[in-house]
Amino acid sequence: MRFLDRVGPLAQDGLLAAAMAVLLSVFVFAEPRAGALDLAAVLGGSLALVAWRRAPLVALFAGTAFMLVLAAHLRPGPAAAYPVMVAVFATVRAGRPVIAAVTAVVFLGAGLAVNMSGADGAAENFQDTTLLVGWFVASGVAATVTRHRQAYLEEAERRAAEAERTREEAARRRAGEERLRIARELHDSLTHSISVIKVQAGVAVHLARRRGEEAPPALLAIQEASGDAMRELRATLEVLRDAGRPASGEPAPGQDGGQDVGEGVGEGGAGEAAASGLGRLGDLVQRAGSAGLTATVTISGGRRELPAEVDRAAYRIVQEALTNVARHAGGAAAAVRIDYGDEELVVQVDDDGEADPDAPPVPGTGLLGMRERVVALGGRLRAEPRPEGGFTVRAELPLGAAS
Repeated sequence: MRFLDRVGPLAQDGLLAAAMAVLLSVFVFAEPRAGALDLAAVLGGSLALVAWRRAPLVALFAGTAFMLVLAAHLRPGPAAAYPVMVAVFATVRAGRPVIAAVTAVVFLGAGLAVNMSGADGAAENFQDTTLLVGWFVASGVAATVTRHRQAYLEEAERRAAEAERTREEAARRRAGEERLRIARELHDSLTHSISVIKVQAGVAVHLARRRGEEAPPALLAIQEASGDAMRELRATLEVLRDAGRPASGEPAPGQDGGQDVGEGVGEGGAGEAAASGLGRLGDLVQRAGSAGLTATVTISGGRRELPAEVDRAAYRIVQEALTNVARHAGGAAAAVRIDYGDEELVVQVDDDGEADPDAPPVPGTGLLGMRERVVALGGRLRAEPRPEGGFTVRAELPLGAAS
């Protein structure tokens, strides 16, 4: 069986035809009256079996004709029915039982008539024909069982594939519903809190200026940062809602056209661009300076439009790196370098803090999220203390895969 599994169906059919030709040749050459016509009939009936799988009717009609010639001239007994039985099996399995039954009756009737006209005993010939009838019936039954089993297997495979598709669709639907739920929760909680912070900071700045005082830089930084947070949060909500929107195009829950909490306050608004890319790198560095962090930016290579995913990831990497410098390396200065290459974008942030190469920090949520962004784009990330002191974050983001 393993050998047959390794060869193709055509080779298997050729082997069957060869085996049938050898078997029938044994019976033919055992007869002293055998001649070239008998050998030609054996070869023709056997070769017809090469088509039993792809063209069962051709195998049935050709095999029956050749075997009737052999039976009429040589009378080899039941052996002449072997190719016809194989062809009957193939025809019934192909769903043509009536044609197979009619051809089998014609073959058996013609064979009985030829044998009864000979000198052999009528009782023995009738017994052989009865035995052949049983074999033909068994061949048809086996073909019917095989056909039904094949149909059952195909139906089982179809149902399994349908069940798999249903599970995938259900998983996608649940994921979409979860995204919509997260979007609603963010909308109802964070947007409100950030809006309150932004409004209160704006009121404080307004009152200070009314009194003729200079607004504290920290208060101005809070006002600006809250505006940026509102803008980026709205962009994130749109991404979540688009991902969770039903395929029919109907508006997803929470997208009823109403205005978000906080829109229309300060810089907010439905038409505001949700820019979280390197185009806002200057604002990001300026906010870091307002928070007391000295940062410089160096851009090399031909600056150009980037794929949206790469642009966002680069901005977030710089944002997280500067946040970590301000949080963990108090008083340190940071150097941001953006290198536009032909095939990749290199983002590197170095600081001159007191990180120890012999005691690398345990990656927190920020570094893990940074690494996930880079890996999702097929890039590489290196975040570790520098030998000369301080910490470095270097991300290499491929441009071709993202675009």
